[in-house]
Amino acid sequence: MSKHLISIVLAITWISVVRVNTLPDVIYVGGLFDTTSDPALEMAFRYSMQTVNANRQILTRSQLYRVPPGPGNVEFLPPNDSFIASKKVCQMIRYGVAAIIGPQSEVSADHVQSMCQTMKIPHIQTHWDPKRTTAMDHLKFEEQGYNGRKSNSPMSVNLYPHPADVSRAYADVIKGWKWKTFTVLYEDEDGLIRLQELLQLSTNPGYKITVRQLPDSDDYRPLLKEMKKMGERNIVLDCSQLSRVSEVLQQAQQVSMTTLAQSYFITSLDMHILDYEEYKQGGANITGLRMIDPYRKETVDIVNKWNIWEMSAGKILNVTEKTLTLEAALVHDAVQLFAKALHDMGTNQDVTPRSFSCDGVDSWAQGNNFVNFIKTTEIEGLSGTIKFDSEGSRLNFSLSIVELQTDGLTVVGTWNSISGADFIRLRPDGQNLIQESLFNKTLIVSTILSNPYFMVKESDQILKGNDQFEGFVFDIIDEISKMLGFHYKFKLVDDSNWGTLNKMTGEWNGMIRELLDGKADLAIADLSINYDRESAVDFTMPFLNTGISILYKKPQKKPPNLFSFLSPLSVEVWIYMCTAYLAVSLSIYAMSRITPYEWNNPHPCRQQPDMLENNFTILNAMWFTIGSLMQQGSDVMPKATSTRMVAGLWWFFTLIMISSYTANLAAFLTVERMDSPISSAEDLAKQTKIKYGLVGSGSTLDFFRYSTLPTQQRMWTFMETTRPSVFVKNTKEGVERVQRSNGQYAFFMESTSIEFFTERRCDLIQIGVPMDSKGYGIAMRPGSPFRAVLSQAVLKMQETNRLLILKKKWWAEMRGGGACKDDGTKSAASAAELGLANVGGIFVVLILGSSVALLIATGEFVWKSRKLALEDVDGGDGSVWKSMMSELKITLDCSSDTKPTRSQRSLTNS
Repeated sequence: MSKHLISIVLAITWISVVRVNTLPDVIYVGGLFDTTSDPALEMAFRYSMQTVNANRQILTRSQLYRVPPGPGNVEFLPPNDSFIASKKVCQMIRYGVAAIIGPQSEVSADHVQSMCQTMKIPHIQTHWDPKRTTAMDHLKFEEQGYNGRKSNSPMSVNLYPHPADVSRAYADVIKGWKWKTFTVLYEDEDGLIRLQELLQLSTNPGYKITVRQLPDSDDYRPLLKEMKKMGERNIVLDCSQLSRVSEVLQQAQQVSMTTLAQSYFITSLDMHILDYEEYKQGGANITGLRMIDPYRKETVDIVNKWNIWEMSAGKILNVTEKTLTLEAALVHDAVQLFAKALHDMGTNQDVTPRSFSCDGVDSWAQGNNFVNFIKTTEIEGLSGTIKFDSEGSRLNFSLSIVELQTDGLTVVGTWNSISGADFIRLRPDGQNLIQESLFNKTLIVSTILSNPYFMVKESDQILKGNDQFEGFVFDIIDEISKMLGFHYKFKLVDDSNWGTLNKMTGEWNGMIRELLDGKADLAIADLSINYDRESAVDFTMPFLNTGISILYKKPQKKPPNLFSFLSPLSVEVWIYMCTAYLAVSLSIYAMSRITPYEWNNPHPCRQQPDMLENNFTILNAMWFTIGSLMQQGSDVMPKATSTRMVAGLWWFFTLIMISSYTANLAAFLTVERMDSPISSAEDLAKQTKIKYGLVGSGSTLDFFRYSTLPTQQRMWTFMETTRPSVFVKNTKEGVERVQRSNGQYAFFMESTSIEFFTERRCDLIQIGVPMDSKGYGIAMRPGSPFRAVLSQAVLKMQETNRLLILKKKWWAEMRGGGACKDDGTKSAASAAELGLANVGGIFVVLILGSSVALLIATGEFVWKSRKLALEDVDGGDGSVWKSMMSELKITLDCSSDTKPTRSQRSLTNS
């Protein structure tokens, strides 16, 4: 059995070997390279073939050879020379080439691609090909469902990322940084194709994109100076040559365009090659994308072996992981991909490249199958995972988002062609590096005069710079600067606005505009965080929470009321009490007549009375209940179980009501009531006598303007149409208008600001609870690297109670704080009249108890009637029913409070 199994294994192994051995011993692969391209491309091509030939697991006995063989740089050709490219391809075809890699220049590559298509020879490209996507083709193919993708030849694959994908990566990064205003600085028309997706952002609301072309000369300083004068701070720099990128940055440094105010995004995927040493301390945020990770172990190992191999061949390029270009890495990956696809195809079918002439009409019959194997082959190369779609374009590739920091380029995120951008900082010490970059920097802080946040210092001396200001946010910035080691300079906002978005033009004003224009690095004031602002700039975590409330003139003291003793209970409760008094009185009267135990002998000395008397007449019943209510008692007391139960429940009821009344009366007599016409925003909305308004710009105005709640929409319409206008220029004007209005004007503002003014102006008061909840934060330009460290500083101040201490200092202590003490208004509010909801339960107990007492009285009546019927043997037939009817007839006769005894009625009837 074991011998049979061994035979099967050997047979399978022999079949596999036979299949592999269907590949020829020598396989030619062509490599075409421009004379002006990086010499490392040709070296990468030869080294990659050497590694394939040395690895017997890929091609068991076949060897890769470049074609044509022999000494000399036969693979090099002038750029954009289609004639020489044609000759080189024809020469390769005569040797029976299996695939051609390159060249890099656009014209030559197009011609080679066309010839490969005719001869059915796979063509592997490693360069950026703008013709795969043009502005018109992108729209046309998108309508046809191709999403702008179009390969120019079915025989071609390109390891370089598709231009549409790269363009989308640029757009995703810019959107992730929240750049709404930026300048595109490009070199030639190819750059506009490369930035196509980015330029289309201008069609979105809120985006403002300026497009400038670099001059043909080598002097870019005039253009950079003009950009600086126009306040252009966010710059997308697109150059085909890295040397030109370096020259632009050097000249930008010379005109002070590499400071903290500027941010550069470099579109080259070879960003890691440049030397950024002189820009590390300048403060400019320089970021970009790269496709290969030069620090990956596999990359470092391959580059080291590459250099050793080159030295053994007598050539020294001194390529390092930091100088390895993307195209050189792609050429290496192209050979590896070719070998892997050749291996996969050779295990299934015979692969024999043919030799034929360009002058004929022959083509390689297996070419289509081979290129399909290449498109379905997946390998892990220097440029990451390599796989293709049906059009021969890269799929599912990743790019690293890198940023210049003090120790060089640092990965701060990733971009994937499927999931898009992810801005997670991968280095654990990233925040420390940002904090180090802040050290000794001077930040421009935009703000606005607003009590108590930022004020001009009261002094008899002439003060300059930061010394002339003080306030709550001044102290916050001062403490944060000491924590992080930076300097600051305050700047009052030019247009005296916090920051409002013009929905029609997409333009911002106020402090938000100054951040976007690069006139300030930070903005701090009573600047609330809302959706529009958060979409335009970045904020730290809030340092103060607040909400919109109403500032109003304190109401006048209510004059004493002659009947103020009725105030502890609401009118509704008084009515219910009177009703309960009458109901209980009538209940006692009715039950005393029903129950036989309330009919008493008026003459106790007579053992056999002729008449029985009921003490609970209607007047006595009412006297009994009123006496109990007044806690004075009565000379008439119930005797029957049912009437005693009602009496007990009534006493319990009066105990609760009198106690509640007494307790609330004490509060009413010890406070002074205020007569306020409004108590909430709803009260304002329901009337038109009292006008109300707010500051004519800012988040409070936006809150009402864009609110979807009916009450706030109605209030906004009222404010917008009221004449004269109810809007004011600033908070101070609104507060003064409230004071002058004599109760005819209410002002909407943040509750924290109201708290400040009510501490100093005792004739003002806050009405109602805040209508919303929001926070004040420190704003900065979108994508600012300082956001996290500033938020941590704010959090530290919060945890150490520094924010609470500063708030108490500027609200209750400085500038006349604490002048207005509690004058009883709050106590008066707590002495509100008791409503039915407060005492309704005792009414329920009284009603239920009275109902039970009525059932007991009925039972007593029936029981007594039955007993009398059984005892009556002389005056009747002993019928219970007749006895009950007789007793009921006398009971319902309310004209008399006496009734004859049973024996007397029998004598009368006889």
